Amino acid sequence: MHLSLSLTATLAFLTSGALATPLEARQQPWKSTVITSHAEPWAFAFLPDQRILLTERRGNLRLVDPTKKTTGTITGVPAVAYGGQGGLHDVALHPDYATNSIIYLSYAESGSGGAGGAVARAKLTLNSSGGGALSEVSVIWRHSQRASGGLQFALRLKFHPVDGSLWIASGEINQMTPSQSMTSNLGKMIRLYDNGTAYASNPFASQGSVQSQIFSLGHRNPLGIDWDAKNRLWEVEMGPMGGDELNLIQEGANYGWPLVSMGRHYDGRTIPTHSTRPDFVPPKAYWVPVISPGGLIIYKGDLFSAWKGNAIIAGLSSQSIVRVTINADDSAKEAQRVSMGKRMRGIREDKDGAIWVIEDGQNGRLMKLTPN
Repeated sequence: MHLSLSLTATLAFLTSGALATPLEARQQPWKSTVITSHAEPWAFAFLPDQRILLTERRGNLRLVDPTKKTTGTITGVPAVAYGGQGGLHDVALHPDYATNSIIYLSYAESGSGGAGGAVARAKLTLNSSGGGALSEVSVIWRHSQRASGGLQFALRLKFHPVDGSLWIASGEINQMTPSQSMTSNLGKMIRLYDNGTAYASNPFASQGSVQSQIFSLGHRNPLGIDWDAKNRLWEVEMGPMGGDELNLIQEGANYGWPLVSMGRHYDGRTIPTHSTRPDFVPPKAYWVPVISPGGLIIYKGDLFSAWKGNAIIAGLSSQSIVRVTINADDSAKEAQRVSMGKRMRGIREDKDGAIWVIEDGQNGRLMKLTPN
């Protein structure tokens, strides 16, 4: 969740040189092909045959055929708590999907005290009519607490490219303090086996219980995660009023929220910056005003060859695609911002190096981006 900064702060930033040049901002480095349109799309994943599973926040799982530009429905999705920022969130394929047909869904669910995040695994059976059904649905992970308001679930899913572990970007559902609590799995990067049990080599595994799930802590609303060529995890998260962050995730590290931030509270109260607490890991890049990151890839393909190794971020309030260069010393800096004219919710790279994006909200389009 973000609120707008003051006009004065915005104008000061726009004249500071922090953004790409006006010429870069106007240039479209790709041609856009619209594939389908959806009601509040949130995430998508490519099947082995390059059809696409796409989530809609009200609880619909769609099967998209990009060749035919058609959309079918997958039945059997768990009930979701739709409201605020909650609903059906991410979708991911098991590393052995080609042989076991298992997928994972993250979503907000209702319960005592409000709503919290959950992750379920299920078997997907596709049919000849362009749809399919889920079976053997089981919840393998849940937020350790719930809250009212329906905010900041995050719930991005990603499998490790080597060991096959399941990673969950767990938001702090607007509760702030649980991000620093070792008895809560809110505001954390979570690493599990594919069945939902805690990964044996996690940094706090010996402590058991919720602590055993935690890989890093001190996160706010981590809405994008991806691996780089060295199999290191990068993450983007929304700050409060200012202070969106790009982080390189380190084992056992604390990223500081809500004790430090490069932004401010919505009521104007200041928050100490990372420089005041060297025990917390500072972001590799941050944004004031915000870009409102909705998704992230670390580009690995050849179609946009000059971008290999760059972080490409889908921006919501900024209505843009933001490209960030990552240097050999892991420092990072925004290099380009391309206006899209719509809130951008998600981003993926296909096997050929094309970039795919989805717009946020009603009639959000799924689009394929290829070089001009």
